[in-house]
Order: sequence, then C-alpha cells, then structure tokens
Amino acid sequence: MLKKVPHTYVIIFYIIIFSALATWIIPGGEYVKKIIVNEQGVETYTMTYHKIDSKFQTWEVFSALFKGFEKQAGIIAFILIIGGAFWIMNASEAINVGIFSFLRLTKKIERISLFRTIGIDNIILTLIMLIFSVFGAVFGMSEETIAFIIIIVPLAISMGYDSIVGVSLTFVAAGLGFAGAVLNPFTIGIAQGLSGIPLFSGIEYRMFSWVVINFIGIFYVLRYARKVKRNPEKSIVYKEDEYWRKKNSTSEVESLKYFTPISAIITYALLLAAMIIFSYFYRETTLEISNSSKTLPIIPILTVIYAIMGALTLRKSVHYFILTLLFNTIVFLIVGVMGYKWYIMEIATLFFAMGLLSGIAMNYNPDKIVKLFLDGVKDILSAAIVVGLAGGIIIILQDGKIIDSILYYLSQSMDEMGKIASVSIMYAIQTVINIIIPSGSAKAALTMPIMAPFSDLIGISRQATVMAFQFGDGFTNMITPTSGVLIAVLGVAKIPYEKWVKWITPLMIILIITGLLLLFPTVTMKLNGF
Repeated sequence: MLKKVPHTYVIIFYIIIFSALATWIIPGGEYVKKIIVNEQGVETYTMTYHKIDSKFQTWEVFSALFKGFEKQAGIIAFILIIGGAFWIMNASEAINVGIFSFLRLTKKIERISLFRTIGIDNIILTLIMLIFSVFGAVFGMSEETIAFIIIIVPLAISMGYDSIVGVSLTFVAAGLGFAGAVLNPFTIGIAQGLSGIPLFSGIEYRMFSWVVINFIGIFYVLRYARKVKRNPEKSIVYKEDEYWRKKNSTSEVESLKYFTPISAIITYALLLAAMIIFSYFYRETTLEISNSSKTLPIIPILTVIYAIMGALTLRKSVHYFILTLLFNTIVFLIVGVMGYKWYIMEIATLFFAMGLLSGIAMNYNPDKIVKLFLDGVKDILSAAIVVGLAGGIIIILQDGKIIDSILYYLSQSMDEMGKIASVSIMYAIQTVINIIIPSGSAKAALTMPIMAPFSDLIGISRQATVMAFQFGDGFTNMITPTSGVLIAVLGVAKIPYEKWVKWITPLMIILIITGLLLLFPTVTMKLNGF
C-alpha cells in the first residue's frame, strides 16, 4: 500500500523547517553594491561579497508564516478579488454559454477533411499555447495567467481534457515563453543592461531557442492531452476535476433561457459613455514591446469595437453581452500592461469592475452581488492561503542571511574550468538560485554584476552568460514551491502540488537538458550578437 502524500500545506511547512535548519549550517553573508561611473557618465555597479554574523532561525518558522502573508499580500488580494469577480460572472452561466458555443463551432470546423486529419483540437491547443508563449516572451506574462485559469480550465474540461491541460495552455505556455525570453524586459532587458551589452541583442539565436523550447513543451502537452481524451480516467487529477465537471455541465446550458433585461442595456450604455470619456482623455496610447514602441489611438478603437459588439450581442442575449465584457477586459489587460505598465493592482481592479458589471447586467440586486462575490472568495481562499504560506520560505532564507552566501559559494565552484564547463555551472547556479529567488528581475540584479565580469576572465561572451541566466531563470518557475504564481495557479485550478510535480518533472528534466544543449553553441560557435 502506497504511503499517502502529505497535504500541500504540510509540504510547504516542511520546506520552511528545512530552510531554517540551513541557516544553522550555511554561514551568513551578503553582497555590497559598489557604483562605478565611466567616462561617459554611465553608471554600472559591481557586487562584493563579505561574511556577516549568521542569524539562526528557530521560532521564526512560525512568524515566517505571518511575514509570508505580508510579503505576498498583493498576489493574495489579487486571487481573492479575481475569484469573487468570476463567481459573479459564473452565476450568469455566460462562460458556460461561451464554451458550449465554442465547442459547437469546433464540431462544424471538424467536418472539413483537412482539419479532421490534423485534429481540430490539436490546432486549438497549439494556438492557445503559442499565444500565451508569445505573451511570456514579449512582456513577461506571469501573474496575469492566474486570471485566465478560471476561463481556460473549464474550457479544457469541456473539450474532454483535464485541469492539468488547462493549466498547461496558459501557465506552462507563458512559462515556455518566459524561458525563451525573446524580448522580455523584466529578464533579458535587465540582465543585458546590467551586463553592459546592447538591449535585446542576439535576438536571432534567442528566437531559435524559443522555437525549440516551445516545440518540446507543446509536444509534451499534446501527447498527454491525447491520452486523457482517449481515457479521461487516466488523468492523474481525475478525482479533483469532479469539481469542474459538476460546475460546467452542458445540459444546463442547453436548457438555459436566453433573454436581455433592461439592466443589461443600461450597463452597456453607461460603460460606453465611460469609454467615450476615456477615449477623449487618452486619445493615443504608446504600446511598448521591448525597446520598440508604437503610438496608436487604441482606446478610441476599442471603444468602437465595444459599441458594435455590445449592440450585436445584446440582440442575442445578456449572456453573450457578458462575454463581450470578458473579451474587452482581456484586451484592456493587454493594453494596460503594454501601454500603461499595469500590474496586479490595476488588473484586479479591471476584473472586479467586470464582475460587478456582469452582476448589474443580469439585474442582480446589490445583496446578491455581494453574496456571490463572497462565495467566490470562499471558494478560492485555500489558493490564497497556500501563496501566503509559500512566502514564508523566502522570509526564512532572507532573515537567515544565507541567500547571498549560497550564491557566493556556488560561483566559487567555477574557478579554473573550461568554457563549456563554466557556462554549464553558471546555468546550474542560476537554476538553483531560481528555486530560492523566483523573481527574474531580482535575481538578475543580484547575479549579473557578479557573473558578467567573471565571464570576461574566463573568455566567455557576456551574451552567453545572459543566456545561462535566461534559461536558469525560466524553467524551474514551473515547479518551484517558492513561486507564488505557481502556487496560486494550482490553487485556483484545484490541482494538488504533489500531483503537479509528478506530471511536470519529466518535462522539467527535458527542458533543463535542452537549455544546457542550447548553451553550448554560445561558447563554441560564432553567433550574431554573441
């Protein structure tokens, strides 16, 4: 008889205890920043390590839980607001109507022999993954995937797949793009800037790497998806997905009454008026993609699109109008991130407004809207708690003053080694550090001032060092329990962490080995930009 796997909360607490024990073994230390100004007045800096007194962690394993909630407060609030907003929308059955309509469309397309031969599902899954991968590669989509889980997981379930496939379509796809990082300003941009090399140089080889990484990731997901489609009970989360199967019954949709209350028309008119006002004050928006930008009258364009879509969908049913609200919310999310530097606060506000407007359009009274919102918060609360608990791991390592020591001792292991061995160890160091520090920008700020000058000493291009950082920073985000985004995604999708690890581990091994092989040409071949 197999031993029962501990609850996710228990696993996280064990990791916190292990981290506390590490503070008694690893000496304390920290890096000190030294700013250097060159002749042109450009500032760079180096990092010098020195030992400090260790801070052993004992009873702090308990206070770390509280501090973890403080540290991850933004993501926790984001999850709760998203959960409440989508619960209001779900009560309208609009998402189920959209999924049912989508499935009917795919069945019509499947009648075409070409699509039937290729497999319409394979085309759909691949296109969705490529979209999210591009988002990850271009503007570092990460936290934003949490909001899409509530949409894509039910879609995957309705198509005959499971919640793991749903998470893969969004979170894993964005992770593949994040690792490929063709133009990601939060990883490549910062790392190259700190290394003193032109921003987004070497893009040709990065594009090649992105294609290879996505081919492997998408193939892995499609292979698993086909197995689940043939026999749903082979899914490792078959029991957990009962939650989604009950929640997304198409029989309820088929018997649903379609109508358009006056409240939906009023909601449409008020929102259109608000968007017209915004169009006047924000006539043009500068969308930034890496170091290039394009100024467009995007808000007025979106206002016109909403006016047309809203009028057409209201003629059909309030359910389709609510789907129009969802569509515009997603588009505004992309515009907000690329044009106005939005982060989780603005995104949560956007989805909260969407949920509120959905409830008003359905003619729900204020008390019912509040009740639905609280029901959604309760439903997703366990995911928010896990994120707070996982934040305690980082707190212990930071307060114990051992994160910098770990980095220092790992970097010392590269002395007197060949180019291939050195770049391989750099990659291994970045991979290990990413388990401790999931933030790409924070890790770039900490490691690149050390790694870049060191690469000069051993004859490796700084571009290769950035690639080692890029791959080391990207892959393990999809498995490390210190990633608040991963823990939040799994919580929203109702996937136990241990089952996720069982499924993702083979892919992680393949991707990490692939990343190593992709690094070898950066030190053995003459590549453009390297």
